[in-house]
Amino acid sequence: MQLSEQEIIRREKLNKLTEMGINAFPADEYTITDTTESIKQDFSESKQVKIAGRLMSRRIQGKASFAELQDSKGKIQVYFNRDEICPGEDKELYNEVYKHLLDIGDIIGIEGELFTTQVGEMTVLVKNFTLLTKALRPLPQAKTDENGVVHDGFTDPELRYRQRYVDLTVNPQVKEIFVKRTKLFNAMRTFFNDAGYFEVETPILQSIPGGAAAKPFITHHNALDIPLYLRIANELYLKRLIVGGFDGVYEFSKNFRNEGMDRTHNPEFTAMEIYVAYKDYNWMMDFTEKLLEFCATQVNGNSESTFGEHTINWKAPYPRVSMTEAILKYTGFDITGKTEKELYDFAKSIGIEVNETMGKGKLIDEIFGEKCEGNFIQPTFITDYPIEMSPLTKKHRSKEGLTERFELMVCGKEIANAYSELNDPIDQRERFEAQMTLSERGDDEAMFIDQDFLRALEYGMPPTSGLGIGMDRLIMFLTNNASIQEVLFFPQMRPEKAVPQIELGEDEKVILEILNSQEEAMSLTEVKQRSQLSGKKWDKASKTLTKNNIVKVEKIDENILMKLA
Repeated sequence: MQLSEQEIIRREKLNKLTEMGINAFPADEYTITDTTESIKQDFSESKQVKIAGRLMSRRIQGKASFAELQDSKGKIQVYFNRDEICPGEDKELYNEVYKHLLDIGDIIGIEGELFTTQVGEMTVLVKNFTLLTKALRPLPQAKTDENGVVHDGFTDPELRYRQRYVDLTVNPQVKEIFVKRTKLFNAMRTFFNDAGYFEVETPILQSIPGGAAAKPFITHHNALDIPLYLRIANELYLKRLIVGGFDGVYEFSKNFRNEGMDRTHNPEFTAMEIYVAYKDYNWMMDFTEKLLEFCATQVNGNSESTFGEHTINWKAPYPRVSMTEAILKYTGFDITGKTEKELYDFAKSIGIEVNETMGKGKLIDEIFGEKCEGNFIQPTFITDYPIEMSPLTKKHRSKEGLTERFELMVCGKEIANAYSELNDPIDQRERFEAQMTLSERGDDEAMFIDQDFLRALEYGMPPTSGLGIGMDRLIMFLTNNASIQEVLFFPQMRPEKAVPQIELGEDEKVILEILNSQEEAMSLTEVKQRSQLSGKKWDKASKTLTKNNIVKVEKIDENILMKLA
């Protein structure tokens, strides 16, 4: 393992601590009586406290030092004084351990008493400290110049997502996103539980990937010698429970779809699905808008949230627009009664990419997605989908060729999908068979036939309405994040490219991390700007990397590009 100069120095300090008999990774419980938050909320002069956290900064001035300690609740100033810590003749704990062997990022425990500085800042006077964990890698240290411009911040998205543990440590505002995410889940659970519905768990490994039109991940079970799929949805299992006599069930499920990745899609995502017996999609629309108003208020304190340039008002009720009306309004084309060829020709005529594998449902979905979705900013129910788009949905009770289905659109994106559930087993079998025909034509997202689910329906499922909500996308809208990676602790990433085994300094590593984040070559100017290295440091680091054939610089047309060798 190749270490930077700072990493080598920290390991040398670790060895010195060990020689002094100080365990840098003690196993003993460290009892904490306070947090930075509780100290600030209940501050009183000379109060005795015991806290623990990460050393984030310090200013050593001889026998005294001000520092900053960060725990899970925030930061607080702490004051180290040599004579307070070492009241006797032996000053080693301060002079050697604190001043020379501790580093920014180390985790320490502190016992002390509270006081207020002359400028009015709440501070802990350290009476004793204990090293709890020695950090062997340095944290990124952002610096602010006299103009208030921050330099060397940990801001590169690729690094932040890959090293979320560092991101959470040095960018405390990121933590608030995930606090709100948990508030959302808790609020939704409260709403469902108060309504009398029951939280359940269903299989992640499934013999048939049902409940949605999506491409699954496939694996193999050795003992049974059968293929298994990671679930794309939990719908069909939850409906089995309605057959079994539950009046209302819900589940927060991890779903997996072997499809593309972008700013709004991750191959592993969280969905909530709820099914309630003796209800229809009209009831579910009323239920959904009340649910989302409640959740927005619990997460943000009111029924509004900001997303980009838009202020979203989650207060019920929401407008209701049929899909036929939406397509007619934004394209001038009436899809009612149109054949597959007519839909294909129209989609092609307006510049939508289509192919021969697409049936009527896929074609209509593409037309709506390309020409209509982006127009719906405030929460809006799009209702009454064509039957070809909805294999698990009841036919509309009064509109031929349509189904009792809605999707909730916000800022041009779907965040909820709901039906009056199809409970006619004969009709359901015919819908599945139609999906198999599409599969035979090459549609790899078409649904499988689930014979056991059909058998369950034959025992009788009461009239039911179901709702699915994309939890990741919903929290994006509630926290003003346009990228799904920002609301997932550990989003899926490409594998890191191996760093050659030579001695590299911090400057060379900065350049490599930037290049590792890209598939293609980058403009030399862009790499230099993102590295934020001075001219002298840049020249030295880039020369080291090119000399050792780690990176290549080449001129293509008028552009000078840098890439990994």
